[in-house]
Amino acid sequence: MEAIFKDFYDTLIENLETYTGEYESFIDYGPKLFKLLCDLLNSEVDRSFKLPICGAIAYYVTPDDVISEQVYGPYGYIDDIYLSSHVLKMVASHHGYAFLKKHSSDDIERVIDECERKSLEILNEDEIKRIIDYIGL
Repeated sequence: MEAIFKDFYDTLIENLETYTGEYESFIDYGPKLFKLLCDLLNSEVDRSFKLPICGAIAYYVTPDDVISEQVYGPYGYIDDIYLSSHVLKMVASHHGYAFLKKHSSDDIERVIDECERKSLEILNEDEIKRIIDYIGL
């Protein structure tokens, strides 16, 4: 019998599909941001952005990041979403949002802005510094 493996994107969706907490409105974007980051690696993105993108992708799967999903559940994705937004804004500043839109069906500029704004309302300066330092930006 052949084993069926889930894509990490599917795991993220599964982890978050039943979350109905205070931050639901933007935590639900976590899987989409993850997928966009992954899709950008297979695009014409400038080579200088590949390491930050890989760092943001890796941050999703790291069990001991700044706000751990293992400890805090869905709330633990807030730092992942912040980092994704931060890196995607870096890419957009060089390539433009039209470039990102080629790889997303959402109003990606609005999604990124909303995710960054809401995560910054929650995270403190020390957490933000630790998140950015964690992947070496």
